[in-house]
Amino acid sequence: MKVTGRTIWRIKMLTLKQLEEMEPRTIFVKGETVDSPDGINLTNSGKPLRWIAIRGHISDWVIYCHWADKSWEWIRSYGIRVTSEIGIKKLVPCEDDAFQKYRFKQQ
Repeated sequence: MKVTGRTIWRIKMLTLKQLEEMEPRTIFVKGETVDSPDGINLTNSGKPLRWIAIRGHISDWVIYCHWADKSWEWIRSYGIRVTSEIGIKKLVPCEDDAFQKYRFKQQ
């Protein structure tokens, strides 16, 4: 799987400590991948996707994605939540305690 990304925070492996030190609503990583079983599999179209990882208000976090023709702000507001554990960990490698803070459902 080819995942390209721009790390806003210098993160190789997300830790709970890093997550807790971020300001709420921080976009800490963003990038592009492909819609396929090797990337984030939405519809298996083979089209490029953009994704962003955002720290929430209570030390939780989430990844949103959508087609690459959408702006980062559009994806932040209207993107599709990534809910596959494999997809989440491919895009943002993280320690188990940080993964436990992932927000799978809208609150």
